[in-house]
Formats: sequence, structure tokens, C-alpha cells
Amino acid sequence: MELFGYINSPFVRHVCIALAETQLPYTFNTVDGDISAKLSPTKKVPFLQDGKLLLSDSTSILRHIREQAGQPFLATVQDLDAYCLINTLMDSTINLFLLERSGVSFDGVTYIERQQKRILEGLEHLNQLNICANTYDHDVVVRLQCFLIWALFRNRFTVDGHTNLQTLIKNCEHEATFIATRPQA
Repeated sequence: MELFGYINSPFVRHVCIALAETQLPYTFNTVDGDISAKLSPTKKVPFLQDGKLLLSDSTSILRHIREQAGQPFLATVQDLDAYCLINTLMDSTINLFLLERSGVSFDGVTYIERQQKRILEGLEHLNQLNICANTYDHDVVVRLQCFLIWALFRNRFTVDGHTNLQTLIKNCEHEATFIATRPQA
């Protein structure tokens, strides 16, 4: 298996953590936006080549990894819904980050305001779900941890007042897979 991406991506980080947990052999290839635009049909990272199989989304990659290891992946509709919510918030947050880095002005743009509101209200909902204390699939927990750590690293928002989200972050601070995949400046 060959994984393509860059470690500062929360999507890539989740895949790297799953590969470390399952101990499946793989090669990691660092690629930038130009290379991913040429090699991946979605023009994003991560993407994975496993023999003739090309997977171009982190969710399908995670499912493939879990299947290869004989492990479950998002077995309930509640797991899937929480996972999809996290992906939606992560996409919105990353898109706003990239637009800001590109110099786009957010002043008075209704679409941008809606994305910002989606993120804040989604975080409140995730905090109320208390994913850490409830029996959500492991990949839901890891996905949320990767997202939160990336967003804090990039100063996208705070989790002040969200005690359950703060607990999720604290729970992974000393885990070897999270230490090994820490975002880099």
C-alpha cells in the first residue's frame, strides 16, 4: 500500500493513525497540492494505491484499512452520522482556512457567515454528544480528535466552554500514534 498526502492534513493524519493501529505495511509519500492535482481524481489528499486499487477519499481508505485488518468501520447509523458531521465541519473549517490564506475577504459574504455558523453550532452539537463518554465507533473518536487538534493548531476556533471536546483532546495527548503524527509548523 502506498499512501499519498501531507501529515498536517487531519484527513491524512487519521489514515496514518489507522495504519499504525492495524500495523498494515505501507509507504508514505509526501505530496503537495500540485502533485495531488495530477495523481488524484479528487485533486486532494489523502489518496491510496493498493495494487490496482486507487482510493481517493479518506473514508474509503479507512474502510479499506479496517477491512484488511478484519476490523469494523462505522457499524451503526449513529456512528456514520457523527462521522459525517465531523467531516462537514472539517471541510468547512479547512475551506475557510484556505480561502483566508488566499486573501479572500469574508466581510458581508453570506456563504462565509453560514460556514462559520455551521462550525460553531456543529461544535456545540458534538460537545453535547459527548463522544468520549458514549459508545461511538473508534474512528468517530479519532476523526474528531484529528479535526480538533488541527483546528487548534491552525487557530481556527477554541474549545473553551466545550468540556467534552476538551476531554477528547486531552485523552489523545499521550498516545503514541498521535504523538508520531503531530502537525508540524
